Amino acid sequence: MTDVSRRDALFSTPLDQVADFSFDERVVDCFPDMIRRSVPGYAQITSMAGVIAARHLSPGAHILDLGCSLGASTLSICQHLAPDAFTLRAIDLSQPMVDKARALLTQQAPKHRIEVCQGDIRDCALPWAGMIMVNFTLQFLDPSERDAVIGRLYKALVPGGVLLLSEKILGEPGQEQLLIDLHHDFKRANGYSDLEISQKRTALEDVMVPDRLSTHHERLARTGFSRHDTWFQYLNFASMLAFK
Repeated sequence: MTDVSRRDALFSTPLDQVADFSFDERVVDCFPDMIRRSVPGYAQITSMAGVIAARHLSPGAHILDLGCSLGASTLSICQHLAPDAFTLRAIDLSQPMVDKARALLTQQAPKHRIEVCQGDIRDCALPWAGMIMVNFTLQFLDPSERDAVIGRLYKALVPGGVLLLSEKILGEPGQEQLLIDLHHDFKRANGYSDLEISQKRTALEDVMVPDRLSTHHERLARTGFSRHDTWFQYLNFASMLAFK
């Protein structure tokens, strides 16, 4: 997604107290730079959303993009499918994200039938959908709520529908620290200082609680998905496809 945004410097100076991370106006303003420099594989995952949709969607299907942020996955689908091939509802909890995503998608995909609205994945209306995308969103919910949310998504999918689920993950036992260390090296290579890495980790500590990849697959199996595969992993970030 083409966007002019400022460089992420939110944690570049020492803070007396590091507040919990939130997707407020300051984060939204630098979000493209933040994601590019801190989330390995984000561009690859979101750009493949359109490829996956083109392969698995029936003509005229409805798509849900939950936790849509600035709409990168939605735009990928618009680049691969004609305006009359689908309808899409993009939802995010952050009103600043919603406002900017709506403006970007209106500008870059004006002919596609896209609704962008504010809502909570835990209780927002979920119309029947042929594809649901939940990219880096479940990790911000309390772990006790995740089974119920995946159950809601399963019920909202039509038979044969597909769930695209992407998350930051914990390494399996014995692998945790290796992936953490390599992720920090990834951030350093992209220009973040040790201070920025440390302060952002503190800000996210009580806000984002990742699961292991095996935990995600166990949850998908319990929910009833007939098949669920990890199609992408880069360090401690992974994406899964699950089929109803």
